[in-house]
Amino acid sequence: MSERGPDLGPARSVRLERLGPADWRRWREVRLIALRDAPTSFASTYEQEAGRSEQDWRDWLHPDRGLKVLARSADGELAGIVGGWEPPEVPGAVELYSMWVAPAARGRGVGDLLVREVLAWAAEIGATEVLLWVTRANAAAHALYERHGFRDTGREEPLPSHPCETERAMRLTLGQAPAAR
Repeated sequence: MSERGPDLGPARSVRLERLGPADWRRWREVRLIALRDAPTSFASTYEQEAGRSEQDWRDWLHPDRGLKVLARSADGELAGIVGGWEPPEVPGAVELYSMWVAPAARGRGVGDLLVREVLAWAAEIGATEVLLWVTRANAAAHALYERHGFRDTGREEPLPSHPCETERAMRLTLGQAPAAR
C-alpha cells in the first residue's frame, strides 16, 4: 500500500453493488466515513447520522426509498457511494445525492461510474431528469457533473449542515447526456 492509499487501478476494476436493507451496516459504515472525510459536502452531519438506529438505516435502504450504491475495488477496498431517490415534489425526476469517492480512488473514474449508475437507474424507472446539489467550493464534483451533461440551474442555497457554505442546484434532462468518455 502506498502512502496515498491502495492502488485501485482504473475504474474498470471497480465493482458497483446496489444495496438493500440487509446491507445497512455497510452503508452506515461508508456513509459515516464519507461524512468525516468531507463534512461540508453533505446536507447532514456525522453527529446526526451516527445517532440513527438500525431501523432508520434499514428504512433508508428500502427499495421504495430509491437507489443506494457502494463501489469497491476488485480487492475489496472501498471506492465510493452514491444514492438516488424520487423527490415527490418534482414528478418525473430523480435526485442524485450522497455522492462520495474515497480519497484513494479519486481521479480514477469512480465518480463517473457512480454517476452513470444513477443515470441508468433513473432511465430504468422512467425519470425524465436528474437533479443534484453540489457545494460551490467543490470544483472537482462540479466538473464531474458537467462532464455528464448536468448544468447549473441558477438556484443556490445555504448547505443545511454548514450554512456558511453555498450549494448549487444542477440538472440533466435525460436523453441529453454527452457520450461516455
